[in-house]
Amino acid sequence: MRYFLLAAALCAISCAPKPTNVEDFSLRPVTLPGGRVIQVEMMYSNLDLLRGLMYRTSLAPDHGMLFVYPHPDHYYTVMYNVLIPLDIVWMDTDRRILEIDENEPPCKTQASQCGKYGGKLISAYALEIGGGLARKYGLQAGQVVQF
Repeated sequence: MRYFLLAAALCAISCAPKPTNVEDFSLRPVTLPGGRVIQVEMMYSNLDLLRGLMYRTSLAPDHGMLFVYPHPDHYYTVMYNVLIPLDIVWMDTDRRILEIDENEPPCKTQASQCGKYGGKLISAYALEIGGGLARKYGLQAGQVVQF
């Protein structure tokens, strides 16, 4: 029986879509409220949470970054060294959208002079997607994101 389960697991893994580049290895699907599925990079570590999308020159419309915070709190983000406009979707522990910061511009000054986004409500997750996509995908406070 053990060998059968091992063979079934190996078959399932080998039949899955193959990553085509290094970034694909860390991607996970997220289903937005309208049913659209996007691929996100998951950020857990302190370094990842701080770095985020810094220095990226583009972000595909079907990709994003999901920040998983260590515990619910008043988190915020700044756009320092982020080169592209972003929408930031803040969610609670039930993955319900609390607020959306739309089309936030890159910060081209010193970090201390960059605006802060979020932090108004206690959140557990933040989803960053390309600027303007939250509106395009119909995202609104109260909707639930699945991951």
